[in-house]
Amino acid sequence: MKRFKITTLFVLFTCSMLLWSTGCDILNVDDRPDPNNTELSAVLANPNQANLNTLVGGLTSGLRTDISLWYINHGMIGREMYRFLSAEPRNTGDLLGKANAQLDPGSFYTTRPWSTYYANIRMSNILIQAATSSQTLSSEDANGVLGVAKTLKAYQYLLALNLTNENGIRQQVSDDINAVGDPLSKEQGFDLIAGLLDEAVADLNNAGNTFFFTLPSGFTGFDTPAGFLQFNRALRARVAAYMEDWPTALTALEGSFLDETGSLGTGVYHDFTTNPNDQVNPVFADPDAGSGDSWVAHPSFVTDAEAGDTRIDEKVQLRSSTASLDGLTSDYGLAVYDSQTAPIPIIRNAELLLLRAEALAQRNGAGDLDDAEADINVVRNAAGLGNFNSGGDQAAIIDEMLNQRRYELYFEGHRWVDMRRYNRLDQLPLDRDGDNVWVSFPISEAENL
Repeated sequence: MKRFKITTLFVLFTCSMLLWSTGCDILNVDDRPDPNNTELSAVLANPNQANLNTLVGGLTSGLRTDISLWYINHGMIGREMYRFLSAEPRNTGDLLGKANAQLDPGSFYTTRPWSTYYANIRMSNILIQAATSSQTLSSEDANGVLGVAKTLKAYQYLLALNLTNENGIRQQVSDDINAVGDPLSKEQGFDLIAGLLDEAVADLNNAGNTFFFTLPSGFTGFDTPAGFLQFNRALRARVAAYMEDWPTALTALEGSFLDETGSLGTGVYHDFTTNPNDQVNPVFADPDAGSGDSWVAHPSFVTDAEAGDTRIDEKVQLRSSTASLDGLTSDYGLAVYDSQTAPIPIIRNAELLLLRAEALAQRNGAGDLDDAEADINVVRNAAGLGNFNSGGDQAAIIDEMLNQRRYELYFEGHRWVDMRRYNRLDQLPLDRDGDNVWVSFPISEAENL
């Protein structure tokens, strides 16, 4: 195995961003300067709290790398928004299936997210190895590292699988950071993700009352073993819904932070600052930006909205002039993230309420439809809308659940996945003749990471 220096851990993320254009080899960085002369092999052999705190910081920071591409991919294909970037025609070409366009396994929109996820998965594996091999950590401290690393590893696999879908993912070998793992089908990928999240439960339950390491501010309220376990269970409920495992979704939600009387915004977030060496929100843009680079809402988000829905004014803004590019137009700019430091949700209470509504409606047992409707109405009422009355119609509840996910979770990375898993991609609007709605991204040419 090559010998990595501790600074290499952060080079992994830099190389992931550059791989698509520079050919940066993340497996060959031994020659990089190391002012501390601390080799990764030594850290893995006998890590201490300071080493692991640094590694956790590297992992949580890396979660934000290139996330703008993930949101653009999902938002464009899900017809939530358009990025009119005149210098990058692949946004309105490849992503929208224009004419004979195809998604390119070697393009930036494929390789950069993939490289980021697998760099983060590799960092998670390093943390797992370090916590397992430590001779100085207490059992509780080691379990805390394991619970966090496995949960975030599962989260990165899930983001990758959301893109590639039927094309599956690759499992990174956990005990050899240089080895290429086995390809997994979609079903095997979900099993891997669910298994990691479930393994982490025992770790977090045996991690004591506090973590010795620091989590970023977006994890406030979820930065103890008990709080992080609620985050883990929230993710597990999302995965169970994707797997159509409704009993498991409901059980996971019981252990999550779901709260029908609490703020819909409570949750775990990617945080951003304007501090030196930190990152600003990469999907924030002036809603009224002129030609050259405009982030705009798909017109249907406004035209399809129910009268009185306050989320329209909260999430989009009427522009002073129509934005146009490549035969597409919009009068509304994106305002979901309203500043450079606006946080981006990983998962929040509103999604949990709608996941429970979905699981209850799908289970369709005694009283389940009424309870599902009640959860939907919590979300509706918060948006200034009256109660929805399905008349006991399961299909109507599922339709309304998806509608509320569309408006409440707008541009949070859900619409394309939701329409796909309900076989409704043909209901997404096509604004030009010959456009297409993609079902899956190809496996990246960077898949050997």
